[in-house]
Amino acid sequence: MKALEEKILAEGTILPGNVLKVGSFLNQQMDSDFIMEIGNEIARLYEGEKITRVLTVESSGIALAVAAGIALHVPSVFAKKHRSANMPKEVYTASVYSYTHKETYEIAVAKEYIKREDRVLIVDDFLANGNAVHGLMRILEEAGAELVGCAFAIEKGFQGAGDKLRSQGIRVDSLAIVDSMTDESVCFRVQ
Repeated sequence: MKALEEKILAEGTILPGNVLKVGSFLNQQMDSDFIMEIGNEIARLYEGEKITRVLTVESSGIALAVAAGIALHVPSVFAKKHRSANMPKEVYTASVYSYTHKETYEIAVAKEYIKREDRVLIVDDFLANGNAVHGLMRILEEAGAELVGCAFAIEKGFQGAGDKLRSQGIRVDSLAIVDSMTDESVCFRVQ
């Protein structure tokens, strides 16, 4: 998605530790129209796949998952990182290490929101090391639901998680793939 690459170059910031900060439009302050463009593009990519749910993990992926869910006309579900008083006892769980926060979370989704007959699309803002997507995949496996594919706004291709998933036969669609980053530049993979 050329528009996303251009937005990253114009508004993104590279921080130490290979962190690409896109908080001005994607995951802290959100450019609502642009988020909907991303959601529409994801829906276009998965048109005809009979998706019944979009799944993400809180919190940065929620806006994209909702945009994709709206465009696909299906519910969006997110895995919570922290148990709350209103969380039912019957949940699917998985441990996920957050590279950004340097913390392990026990993510959880209420069993009532993911059913065995569901065809699920995982959507998130970033694919870096693949920890979040693997946790979500474990939840789908536990639920007996079918993973149709994974869609990401930005993939850090140089970290290899996307290529590993693809080599396992998992459909992965990333709208912008960063092949390399330096303190001054971002290089995108030609798709």
